[in-house]
Amino acid sequence: MSMFEDIPVDVGIIYEGERIRWPDAYVELGGPRVEHKFELVKVRRPEEIEDGKTIIIGPDIKDLEKKSYPFGIYVEIAGRELEEELEGVIERRIHEYCNYIEGMMHLNQRYDIWIRISKRSVEKGLDSFIYIGKVLQRLFKSELPIIEKIQITFITDPEKVKEKFEEAMRTYEERDARARGLRDEEVDVFYGCTLCQSFAPTHVCVITPQRYSNCGAISWFDGRAAARVDPKGPIFMIEKGKCVDPLKGEFLGVNESVKSKSGGEITKVWLYTAFGYPHTSCGCFEAVAFYIPEVDGIGIVHRGFQGTAPNGLSFSTLADSTAGGRQVDGFHGISIEYMRSPKFLQSDGGWNRIVWLPESLKERVKGFVPDDLLDKIPTDKQVTTIEELKAFLEEKGHPVVKRWEAMIEEKVEEKAEEREAVRPLGVPLEAMISPEGLRLAPGGFRIILKNVKIHAKKLRIKKVEK
Repeated sequence: MSMFEDIPVDVGIIYEGERIRWPDAYVELGGPRVEHKFELVKVRRPEEIEDGKTIIIGPDIKDLEKKSYPFGIYVEIAGRELEEELEGVIERRIHEYCNYIEGMMHLNQRYDIWIRISKRSVEKGLDSFIYIGKVLQRLFKSELPIIEKIQITFITDPEKVKEKFEEAMRTYEERDARARGLRDEEVDVFYGCTLCQSFAPTHVCVITPQRYSNCGAISWFDGRAAARVDPKGPIFMIEKGKCVDPLKGEFLGVNESVKSKSGGEITKVWLYTAFGYPHTSCGCFEAVAFYIPEVDGIGIVHRGFQGTAPNGLSFSTLADSTAGGRQVDGFHGISIEYMRSPKFLQSDGGWNRIVWLPESLKERVKGFVPDDLLDKIPTDKQVTTIEELKAFLEEKGHPVVKRWEAMIEEKVEEKAEEREAVRPLGVPLEAMISPEGLRLAPGGFRIILKNVKIHAKKLRIKKVEK
């Protein structure tokens, strides 16, 4: 007998990656249109929960209209081998298991969850959270036997969601704070995660002590705990191997692992930069770092931001530029916790290269922005266009302005080098050089030299007679 015989829709890995467009949706839970949404796992004592129980606070699926609702999934687990450090790892599995359900799309994590249930599946009978609760409970206990008891609560009542949301945010911060302090140089192994390959087949998340998973849900300690509990699961150990470039963050062991797990599509990853071979992204990242060529700086926009960056682009547009497991020069999906790391884009200049971010995001990370830069990085409340951005950075003396000066000097040098050429003895320089380049003979041809210095004792040019 199937484990899901009493579920009105199919359940299986084949439904991972299923996209439900708005016209095909019955309802949307969480997502960008609502402020409060979360999923949270807490370890409890066995006597505190009832195994197999599903609680619904607020309207059930069949009682919801077609719109976006504040939403919370609250999972409580118990077991002799369960520890608090496993909460984040088990929490991330909600994403995977929800996507096993036919007609249910689950994106993102923590306080960014975005769920849609299709009209077709509701018509087939998926009209209650009771069914979703049963699927999650059975999958968790089947794949993670250390979970002996599990109780799940679904919340659609807006006030109750808001209340639990505050608890969830405190829990996330406590977990993140525990993981700070350990340095990448102090460990021999990193961890990898392929949970999102159903949406981005070539994406492999590399998790280090100083670089959280892109989704912001898994720290190095979480990775270690997950790999011990489920050695054959989607979170696994990566031997660092030789460090080829400590500034960019290139490790031979990481390259080998990523190549293997991406089916050979990604062969090299630089962990601490948005350029060259940036870390891949799936789509569940919390924020996007993006290059702004007009000021030679980097902007950052997070998932909750509803406006547009100075370059006129929204989060969704910028996210599309880096999602799907691709390496796109100058676009980089990141976690917000990574912005608190000393390794944060260190090869690109770190915070000295950041030139814009939304005010709400700046407020969240301001304790980790160098004091002398805090007032020099504008937000959406101060700057909305490239022209305004340039003026602000120049007025405040942002470090990136010195890069502009260096670039101007470099261009002047390039122009000078273009004019440098060795000429035959007896030929005046002014006879050879014009504003257009190097002329070797009246009515003849021109050679333009760029970024080249030529040293020769003699230059002989002979005209070949027909």
